[in-house]
Amino acid sequence: MATYRIREIIFDILLKIDKAKSFSHLMIDQAIRKHQLSSKDAAFLTEIVYGTLQRQMTLDYYIDQFVQKKKQLTKWVRVLLRMSIYQMVFLERVPDYATINEAVKIAKQRGHRGISGLVNGVLRNVQRQGVQDTATIEDLSLRTSHPKWLVTRWEKMYGQQITTAMCEANLQQKPLSVRIQPLKIDRQSAISELAKDGIIGEPSLFSKQGIVIKQGQVLQSKLFKDRYLTIQDQTSMLTVEMLNVQPGMKILDTCSAPGGKVTHIAEKMADKGSIHAYDLHAKKLSIIKDHAQQLNLSIIQPMQKDARQLREVYEDNTFDRILVDAPCSGLGVIRSKPDIKYNKSVTDIERLATIQLDILMEIAPLLKNDGLIVYSTCTVDRQENDQVIEQFLTKTNNYIVDETFFKDLPTFLQQGPGITQWGLQIFPHTYNTDGFFLTRLKKIIN
Repeated sequence: MATYRIREIIFDILLKIDKAKSFSHLMIDQAIRKHQLSSKDAAFLTEIVYGTLQRQMTLDYYIDQFVQKKKQLTKWVRVLLRMSIYQMVFLERVPDYATINEAVKIAKQRGHRGISGLVNGVLRNVQRQGVQDTATIEDLSLRTSHPKWLVTRWEKMYGQQITTAMCEANLQQKPLSVRIQPLKIDRQSAISELAKDGIIGEPSLFSKQGIVIKQGQVLQSKLFKDRYLTIQDQTSMLTVEMLNVQPGMKILDTCSAPGGKVTHIAEKMADKGSIHAYDLHAKKLSIIKDHAQQLNLSIIQPMQKDARQLREVYEDNTFDRILVDAPCSGLGVIRSKPDIKYNKSVTDIERLATIQLDILMEIAPLLKNDGLIVYSTCTVDRQENDQVIEQFLTKTNNYIVDETFFKDLPTFLQQGPGITQWGLQIFPHTYNTDGFFLTRLKKIIN
């Protein structure tokens, strides 16, 4: 597809994200399917959309240095300038002349001559004069495009060093990881098969089913297309590993969509037993069902209900294991969903922390006396993690953090920087993964 057409699609995606707060990863996936983009074109589109969002605050800082009447700059013009300056400053392989010419062409089609002249003038000045090197921008918030409130909050929680490392990591692409389907193939065989297609993978340290892709397009591989592999972050795999399931168990997954963890659980159980998989939104159940069918897993029962109402369905002491992969702010997956950092607030975090605690309080009695609960989130905010667990244990008398949880962690995590008395906080920069929190609770038999 012509690069001009791809840039038009990129512009439309960024404009929709900016106007409607649409989710970037969903918009990208939809666009790639709708326009049947080649792998090369899809990679180009993904790079510019994510890169523009990752660097948005820095790009606005650059724009404002070249636009005198910045308050009068129309939103769509700012979006067009953002994506164009991103290509000129951060993508060395993209020629400036192509970026400028095609941005002016888009401006002519979407606006009047004055706007196209403005776009041309700003981009030509950027080309001639250059912009400030991001490394010399002292303000961490501005340098790494993280809202000031978020940087301040993280610094209070973790200090300046960890906060700086997190913010800088969130500007980098993390390696893709996949999970093997153990009923079909073992990990070493999968790595060997991928190598035949020029795809370099290495074993994950987080899960015996995990492979980290170091080189190559694994999504184009026969193994992936034949459902021998499933895309899943290593931290997500670790959550299921720490659930310690066995074939024949009765499992509750309280917040199951889109289904990555629940299918992993079913695989660990050799598809023997039963998994009651719930989600608040009925429309997401089909995603879980499709995922299970694609992997030939039969023990997953997707159902719709608010996790805070599950005691209406089950008697106490029903389940061997319970997974609470709680709804959260998602501040640990900014690398994969960069728009999250602009759309969250302290109010969101406080609201979610209340929901998380309510879910734990509701489902805990459903656990058998010798059972385990794994609580996890894909955020790095202590109010949603440590503090939720601390409050839960304060409000209940017969649950504790399972002391064997820390011993069961992979060796390299046992002395990790995120270990607390409440669980394990994984930061995005430490192991080049998503930011993630998990812990394991057990019931005390009185």
